Amino acid sequence: MALGALLALTGLGTQAAAAAVDGGDGAEGLAPSRPAYRVALSADATGTRWTGRETVAFGNRSAEPLREVHVRLWGNGTDGCGTPRTPSPVRISRVTGGDQGALSVGCSALRIVLSAPVPPGGRATVGFDVSITVPDRLHRFGRDGDHRYLGNALPVLAVRDAGGWHLDPPFDRGESYYTLASDFQVTLDHPAALKVPATGVTTTRPGAPGRTLTTSTARQVRDFAWAAGPFRSGAETSPGGVRVRSSWTAGTPDAWVTAARAEALRAVDDLGRRFGRYPYGEIDVVISDGFAPIGSMEFPGLVLVSLDETGSGVIHELAHQWWYGIVGNDEYASPWLDEAFATYSNDLLVGDHGEACAEYVVWEDDTQAVTNPMDYWAAYGPGWSRFVYFNGSCVLHDLEKVLGGPAMASMLKRYARDHWYGVSTTTAFQRAAQAATTTDLTAFWREHRIRTGTAA
Repeated sequence: MALGALLALTGLGTQAAAAAVDGGDGAEGLAPSRPAYRVALSADATGTRWTGRETVAFGNRSAEPLREVHVRLWGNGTDGCGTPRTPSPVRISRVTGGDQGALSVGCSALRIVLSAPVPPGGRATVGFDVSITVPDRLHRFGRDGDHRYLGNALPVLAVRDAGGWHLDPPFDRGESYYTLASDFQVTLDHPAALKVPATGVTTTRPGAPGRTLTTSTARQVRDFAWAAGPFRSGAETSPGGVRVRSSWTAGTPDAWVTAARAEALRAVDDLGRRFGRYPYGEIDVVISDGFAPIGSMEFPGLVLVSLDETGSGVIHELAHQWWYGIVGNDEYASPWLDEAFATYSNDLLVGDHGEACAEYVVWEDDTQAVTNPMDYWAAYGPGWSRFVYFNGSCVLHDLEKVLGGPAMASMLKRYARDHWYGVSTTTAFQRAAQAATTTDLTAFWREHRIRTGTAA
């Protein structure tokens, strides 16, 4: 999520804004491993309701048989279980490959007991009907006029690791997501009048009279998102060879759109040079002047960008393609590993070297730490962002001063490579940083409130 909107809510202001898996890539022992989703959904006339079928094939890289899976219905995070008159926005029925269990975590998690245990090294498939109704609110899963946004709407598998199943609650002022790199093939049947930007490389073909079939294929991504509406659109290819597809609402001023599109073309290549080339070939940038109250939002291969007179969150959201997208993390347990890193990456591209850190990094009590999990920050509402986004990025700016610019750049590129499509932790990052210097960083971590353990 973009820093600017959250910082404005916290009172930090635009001056400061401008100014339990270890080792390897973290994939060993995680289940269900390498999910492969095949989805076919059909939309109503406005793109508000989508219905169809989803199947998920998955493996078991853990040492124990896998007897169940849990499906996350993140789109129910705000509405919970709904009411008889207004049911939950995301619903599952007609489960195959297992027995449908009970909904939990405010109807954002569904247990499926598998028809047969999946042995270590084995694979299985579950399937279910899906019904998605876009809520009538301005939100990353919501509506804005004639436009529909379906972020975190598609059901995805939860993760089981050494700590068990991760069924953390949704957090509306941030992210709670923990997903593994997966493959998606999604076909969206929709009215031809609607443009449908989506995660992955997309192709379109005629469907039934007056309708279009948009098929999106994405490899090694952690989620799938799309939008639908009467967008204006355009596409360019960056000098580095990344196709940047832009979609924008008619009310967004042309000058703002032009600036954001140019910024995206520059940023995707610059970020690729710093952290490893963007691997997906195509990125969708969905632009709206109506998103300013809620800020921008990142998804794999697609970003929702809020534009107003102060500019955009293009760079920050594109940086998330690396920090949480390519280099994964448990966003509920360790939100700093993506938000602080995306903020620092944004700073690098705009020439901000953390000049505001000395003046604006403050802590309110001894319990606050950059590495605290979302269940700690829940009490802070939007105020959590100043400690994780801003103070967290200042940790990286100060680390750069210790390591030196070239060594910091080399370390981050190597760290990204070592966790490419995997899962990282605070401990793994500390090891990467320590390996880049002969200076003992123990005191540095303590001074900057990088604490390992339950919040690692």
